Amino acid sequence: MSADSSIKLPIVKVHDDEADHSLDSLAIEEPLEIRIGYGPAENRQIKNVSITMRTPGNDGELAAGFLFTEGIIRQREDILSADHCVIACAENKENVIQVDLKEDVIPSLNNTERNFYTTSSCGVCGKGSINAIRTVSIYDGGVGENHVSDDRLYSLPDILKRHQQVFADTGGLHASALFDAAGELILLREDVGRHNALDKLIGAALNAGMLPLNTHILLLSGRASFELVQKAAMAGINIIAAVGAPSSLAVQLAEEFKISLVGFLRGRRFNIYTQPQRILLSKYEDSY
Repeated sequence: MSADSSIKLPIVKVHDDEADHSLDSLAIEEPLEIRIGYGPAENRQIKNVSITMRTPGNDGELAAGFLFTEGIIRQREDILSADHCVIACAENKENVIQVDLKEDVIPSLNNTERNFYTTSSCGVCGKGSINAIRTVSIYDGGVGENHVSDDRLYSLPDILKRHQQVFADTGGLHASALFDAAGELILLREDVGRHNALDKLIGAALNAGMLPLNTHILLLSGRASFELVQKAAMAGINIIAAVGAPSSLAVQLAEEFKISLVGFLRGRRFNIYTQPQRILLSKYEDSY
């Protein structure tokens, strides 16, 4: 995360009728406009594809992850560069990022008519229909013999908490974390928007050439929504664990993509909603 991910502001802290002046750390929330540049050198087109409310930091990863999980690009090699706006931006250039695609890459813009506007609480607001957001993944979630034990799952939230520095300071950020099969933390990204945190994570993995992520485990610090399962499916993830509850549509999509979805992962308990064969329960040698 950026050093500018949080800010200290004066507050009045009240406890048991006692009031004290203090400072409080708050997570920063600012808009980010994502643009793409594409086409031949003599006829480059610039298109605004999204405005999202995000926590500054890892903006290049966020843009790459967003374009990939929305199906606008297909692979990391499609991207030529990703930089904050320095031309034609008189102000707020740090809140505009342009992703330039290679000349021979034709972005899939069929769904941009669905009026991308995402907020920190909703990554699918304004999308025209359920069909418009059911992006087809290039990976099959059912591929790969990925498994995780219950004991391994129990340990993941504590590992996440130990590494959530900005959350520890502000209490106001969502996180997405990627673990390997041995439970080692590979990547962690935080943001005021849960969908942004996951896009940053997938963007980092995309840039590192790690996709598909079918030998990894995704941990979500909050609930599991349809949009998060969709983004995970785009990256080939086949095990998702969430600290919070899944939505009914998230469960349906996880089943469709053969993703093992775990919810309410707290302490030594969790619920398995789909594809339970990947979750190895130590009490039962042959659970499924």
